[in-house]
Amino acid sequence: MPKALLTDLYELTMAYSYFKRGLNTPAVFDLYVRPPVPYRRFLVFAGLESALSYLENLRFSEEELAYLESLGLFDRHFLDYLRNFRFSGEVWAVPEGEIVYPGEPLLTVEAPRIEAQIVETYLLNTVNFETLIASKAARVLLAAGEEASVVDFSPRRDHGEDAAMKVARSAYLAGFDGTSNVEAGKKYGIPVVGTMAHSYVMSFPDELSAFRAFAEDHPRPILLIDTYDTMAGLEHAIQVARELEAKGRRLLGVRIDSGDLPELTQRVRARLDEAGLSYVQIFISGDLDEYKIRDFKAAGGVAWGYGVGTRLGTSYDLPALGGVYKLVQDAEGPRIKKSPGKRTLPGRKQVWRRPEGDLVALRHEVHPGRPLLARAMERGHRLLPPPDLAALRRATRERIFALPEEQRVIDRPEAPRYPVFLSTELEKLQEHAAS
Repeated sequence: MPKALLTDLYELTMAYSYFKRGLNTPAVFDLYVRPPVPYRRFLVFAGLESALSYLENLRFSEEELAYLESLGLFDRHFLDYLRNFRFSGEVWAVPEGEIVYPGEPLLTVEAPRIEAQIVETYLLNTVNFETLIASKAARVLLAAGEEASVVDFSPRRDHGEDAAMKVARSAYLAGFDGTSNVEAGKKYGIPVVGTMAHSYVMSFPDELSAFRAFAEDHPRPILLIDTYDTMAGLEHAIQVARELEAKGRRLLGVRIDSGDLPELTQRVRARLDEAGLSYVQIFISGDLDEYKIRDFKAAGGVAWGYGVGTRLGTSYDLPALGGVYKLVQDAEGPRIKKSPGKRTLPGRKQVWRRPEGDLVALRHEVHPGRPLLARAMERGHRLLPPPDLAALRRATRERIFALPEEQRVIDRPEAPRYPVFLSTELEKLQEHAAS
């Protein structure tokens, strides 16, 4: 069951005041990412499954209510309201895995004001983080290339166990091939991937003994060859590969985690080919991200696969996403925030995808293109079952590699950004509401 108290206190103090003053009337909130987003030409929307599951199952337990009572901030009538609390509203959302851009609604909540207010913190927490990681993973994939294998090696450096689970799912949704996180593999059906650590090699009398033991104990062995000396380790791996061939088996690959990776991988590839082991793949790791993979390939590095950890799970170059959740309509009509630099777009909206750029319009408008927002929840119940994550991954991966070249660049600041326009009717409403 979701933790109902995973919310900012002010959500509850506002809800209490709404309750006392009879303001629990219908309200509409938009969740979107404020532009601009540094270092990102596009985003991959993720977190919808977490959001819908949370909304559908949200309850206040007696233990949680007792804690709220102990704060001395709420009367028993409000606590009784929370005791029977259920989300009864409607959600419109972009499908998970869709390419999206700052400034356009990703998710819209329509519900009694208290319900819509209390859920703000969790929705921002999960959508901001999962979209952040899926977007980072997409950039890593573009740097690695469509034929490469990329896996999540991040759980030991992620910011807590919940983050490790969400990183594994979000990266896989974006197109990664697997994760080292076994719990995520069990929960989400993600392929689990692992090789060995340097401690394994060091636990044996010598490197060759370690490689032989691991190859004997595992059906598809990848040997870590840089514990002592990479090229000497390679010779031991070649010896084990030949021993496996004599038994009708094959060595899957070798992994390098340190050193001058472009030079080492070139030398390793040449030596493997010379030894008649062209089928043995090279897998690299070691604080990789899209920038390091790009530079590795530009320097002539040769790799079949990449293990990406810390810089994926913490989104190292952009550690937070500026998603916000704003009131856009209530029983009094469209609402607008006028704060300088933070003015909002009033009213219920739809986003239309068109070749010339996305168009944000009022929901009743009809425009050429493909509408992105669809009703995902009605009367507190989701309208579709949880998605097939593997199918979602395939579709997302195709979208990412189909992006035009100007959006696929890693860091050319002068490259044009994908345009997001406002419809004439929405512009007029915004100006009217702001006057």
